[in-house]
Amino acid sequence: MALAGAAGAEGRNLVAIVDGNATYRGQVAQALLSFYRMVEYPDSIRAMAALGVCRPELMLISEETPVGGGFALVRKIRMRPDLEGLPIILVLSRDDAAARREARDCGADAVLIKPYRRSALIQQISALVNSQIEQSWEHLPPVQRQALKGTVEIYNSISDVIERGEPIGYANVTEACAPLVQAVNTNDFKPILNGVRDHDNYSYAHSLKVATLLSLFGNTIGLPQSEQLLLASGGLLHDVGKMSIPHEVLNKPGRLTDDEFVVMRSHVDASVAYLSLNPDIPKGVITIAAQHHEKLDGTGYPHRLPGSKLNDLARMAAIVDVYGALTDRRVYKPSMPAEKALGIMCNDMQNHLDGKLLALFREMLLDAAVDAPV
Repeated sequence: MALAGAAGAEGRNLVAIVDGNATYRGQVAQALLSFYRMVEYPDSIRAMAALGVCRPELMLISEETPVGGGFALVRKIRMRPDLEGLPIILVLSRDDAAARREARDCGADAVLIKPYRRSALIQQISALVNSQIEQSWEHLPPVQRQALKGTVEIYNSISDVIERGEPIGYANVTEACAPLVQAVNTNDFKPILNGVRDHDNYSYAHSLKVATLLSLFGNTIGLPQSEQLLLASGGLLHDVGKMSIPHEVLNKPGRLTDDEFVVMRSHVDASVAYLSLNPDIPKGVITIAAQHHEKLDGTGYPHRLPGSKLNDLARMAAIVDVYGALTDRRVYKPSMPAEKALGIMCNDMQNHLDGKLLALFREMLLDAAVDAPV
């Protein structure tokens, strides 16, 4: 057994690969290293023995797995009550109806056909990991459940809408965010943050966190619910341009190169261009997307706007986005505690963030105990 990606691994889901070819296992582990921890098993016997000790979030099993084959291994796993619900992708060496039917009948959740693209592998794993998390939302109270299910449905549809060159319906966004604002105003929003904490779509998880905290920020400073809804909608949409950023740049565990940073920064202009397709989207929503990376001292991006050009909406968005980035669980780092993140923001970012709004934000978080699970 070999475990890949141990450094900084606390923030990553564990994926197990079972295949008799060490070279292939190594290639898959390397392809997924930026996204998941990987544990490798060369045959079904060692895989079954290890599953009794450590359950992964997902298994990737090859059809040609030594000692019985992949189909038989999947059947054995499905007979284990302690492994109920474990997502399994069966990797087939051939694409025919009989093989797909056998994969379905033995209990595999999905199939991949060799050779497959790295992007297809990542998308399939993420979809299955997320399905487990999203199923857990069914146990939440109606308002929190509706907030999570509605926002993830909207967010998942955006990439398809962008690909077709169509504007997103803003009314659909506000409808999805309305339960979130309701939860904020009844102080029942923490199940929403907890429910999205381990979601495998980082951009969605971050955007929903920003949406929730922006709405809470608006509530704290006395804005009416209609404006809190604008803040929540702006938070959910503020990073839609990241859907155009390659996975390997968006989730790179190390420092970005100059060229990669140019690509990363381009998500702001991409977000604004996309949101501007719909004339019904309020200016405030576009401002959140356009200016949440700007800084008071004029060193931010993309336009290096000075503080005199940044209104309160942009300043609030910058504070919430920085806090989210520091406290989010990423593939390359665990979540940072709220108090530590706030200390960095108050002590090291005085020239970047609005001090008065930051003080209000800090007091709001501490009063609401946002970092504490429920």
